[in-house]
Amino acid sequence: MSAKITDVLKKYTMAIALVIIVIFFQINTSGAILLPQNINNLISQNAYVFVLSAGMLLCILTGGNIDLAVGSVVCFVGGIGAVVMQANIPWIVAVILMLVGGILVGMWQGFWIAYIKVPPFIATLAGMYAFRGLSNVVMQGYAIGINNETFLKVFGGGADCYIPDFIGSGAMNITCMVVGVIAVALLIFSVFRSRAAAQKQGYELAPLPGELAKLVVISALVLWMFYKLANYKGIPTVLIWVAIVLLAYTYITGNTRMGRYLYAVGGNEKATILSGIDSRKVYFFAYVNMGLMAGLAGILTVARATMAQPTFGNLYEMDAIAACFIGGASAYGGEGNVFGIIVGALIMGVINQGMSIMGVNANYQTVVKGIVVLVAIIFDVLSNKKKK
Repeated sequence: MSAKITDVLKKYTMAIALVIIVIFFQINTSGAILLPQNINNLISQNAYVFVLSAGMLLCILTGGNIDLAVGSVVCFVGGIGAVVMQANIPWIVAVILMLVGGILVGMWQGFWIAYIKVPPFIATLAGMYAFRGLSNVVMQGYAIGINNETFLKVFGGGADCYIPDFIGSGAMNITCMVVGVIAVALLIFSVFRSRAAAQKQGYELAPLPGELAKLVVISALVLWMFYKLANYKGIPTVLIWVAIVLLAYTYITGNTRMGRYLYAVGGNEKATILSGIDSRKVYFFAYVNMGLMAGLAGILTVARATMAQPTFGNLYEMDAIAACFIGGASAYGGEGNVFGIIVGALIMGVINQGMSIMGVNANYQTVVKGIVVLVAIIFDVLSNKKKK
């Protein structure tokens, strides 16, 4: 029994840490951290972290590799989009160009890493400098405003970037609550369908009581979050994009051949190659995906700020890397999942917001985040030593 409890604590260490951190800031901010507006701000301000972390996870799975260029790429593609919209070209064209720009950058870096065998740290460090410089070239060193209302509403910028209440008209957004109930229903359906499929194929199932307990907790948290949002302005459009990304990468890592290859390469690349898998294609796929997510993060960043400027994206790569490692991704590769990066991103976001509400100096906030990342890495290293 004690062994099972220990296993549960190890598996959900960071989720438990998140709860403790929230309680700490709830007490020290006199309840302000969980006000509906602050819940909304937590999602909107950290949307880029969720998006970039999803892409960064694939890179880390390949063997603890990272991409140091994503912050600069976010700035670069954001600048391209702003310049295009400033020239009165349709916003859809700007969005396509930003996404394609991110993919091309990912292909560029993936080529050097996968096929020329340049170490990812070096290749992406070069990219960090190069694309930061190109950002200044594109924007000529100046900030560029974005006034396209449709673009801003769709991607989470301005005061009206929320899903309207199609059902009610009172203080609470009923549409938001209905969406929350539907999300929980789909979650429950998905869990039981997965269990049925696993049982049919003869796999050993996790104990039902434990699965039900986890499902109840997650469902309650989802409903609580939507209740909070419903008492502010409803569902921010940026949440839809974050949800799409997280669901897509949950599927990729858990239900696709490439997802299995990513874990295999990170777990034992030599054995993976001997089994007939081309590890070069796996690396290339990971970095192209990272470029795509940098493109989307660039869109969300400039939409939220309603402008692009050469300083955007500074240290974004560090936030994404930190969220992955805090969320349980192994520094050695082969371990990590989307649920973990959600927890990691939330921990980073809650710490940032909580300390800001408390009036903690920004420099000390950085120190605290650094310590949290170090603790997460130490935990990973010690866990790997025990396995060996």
